[in-house]
Amino acid sequence: MSSSPTDAVDARFDRLYRTERERLWRALFAFAGNADVASDAVAEAFAQCIRRGDRVRDPRAWVWKAAFSIARGELQERSRWTTLPDPEPTAPPDSSLDRVLTALARLSAKQRAVILLRHYAGYGSREVAYLLGMAPATVRVHLARGRRNLERALEDNDDEDRT
Repeated sequence: MSSSPTDAVDARFDRLYRTERERLWRALFAFAGNADVASDAVAEAFAQCIRRGDRVRDPRAWVWKAAFSIARGELQERSRWTTLPDPEPTAPPDSSLDRVLTALARLSAKQRAVILLRHYAGYGSREVAYLLGMAPATVRVHLARGRRNLERALEDNDDEDRT
């Protein structure tokens, strides 16, 4: 009994899902500050990638790009329907993680996405540019500003904790 091309595609996506799902969800949670948005974006990105099958050259990059795009769209849609600010992201009771998530929430969406893709997902600047549809120079600007703003936000959190 031989395996079909469909079996190979299924195995490839199964491996991709097992290796990337959790990291992608965490990055999207940090980006969106909302577990439902993160879960929905991960599920939809993988579903779309599977539907496209072999037409996707780099499934890992495609899933990350699609998931961030889906999450960004969902956040924009939600902002149209509510005037209330999104709650601060909630995290398990780990004060250092909570501090980082709170500091990330203070960044612009572009700065947050660039930092997460570069430092958490491990993509290079050119790959981040491709994933977000930006010029590499724009990525570097958002990365520099985001790092600076993240450092300030973390320092502000430290100052608040001391008082």
